[in-house]
Amino acid sequence: MQKTEPIEHGHFYHIYNHGVGGRELFLERANYEYFLKLYDKYVSVVAETYGWVLMKNHFHFLVRIKEQEEINTPDRVQNPVRDRRLYKNPSLHFSHLFNSYAQAINKRQQTRGALFERPFNRKQINDEKYLRQVILYIHNNPVHHGFCEHPSEYLWSSYLTCLSDKPTKLMRNEVIDWFGDKENFVFMHQKSIDIMAIEKWLEIGE
Repeated sequence: MQKTEPIEHGHFYHIYNHGVGGRELFLERANYEYFLKLYDKYVSVVAETYGWVLMKNHFHFLVRIKEQEEINTPDRVQNPVRDRRLYKNPSLHFSHLFNSYAQAINKRQQTRGALFERPFNRKQINDEKYLRQVILYIHNNPVHHGFCEHPSEYLWSSYLTCLSDKPTKLMRNEVIDWFGDKENFVFMHQKSIDIMAIEKWLEIGE
């Protein structure tokens, strides 16, 4: 069995996962919204988000895990031992997200069993060139799977937020800087990208 790559503070990661056995993760608008709400609750504490997309049976996120000193832990906690362990291990925050969402979906659909594949997938990114490629890959995922013809037509990704001026926790200024400016960001998303080449480098199949 391949060893799971640890998630370390201060590094960028491409986080992605699928529904177990091809199970659909999101069936209606409320599902997408609730997942993002839980993501903000559990993951935003320990990670900055640079890009994301939610598809029916899988998702992708590009995040930077905060350094431990960047994480604002509560002044008073109910279980100091548990909470210290939680904030020192960012992967637990993702696990809480997936577990909470799965419990809610199973209750709503009156189903049982696992919803997400385990362990969830992650790949550390250490090169700005690849950070740009992952952003293009994430935003073009709906195009690749035939849901739309351009990333701007898909609601459940960070593409439109990158171009918006509305308040957001998304690190959009940094993302735009990777592309130089908004004009080049849009231009690069209009170009065809080699999905298969990026997937081969990312070692994934979606």
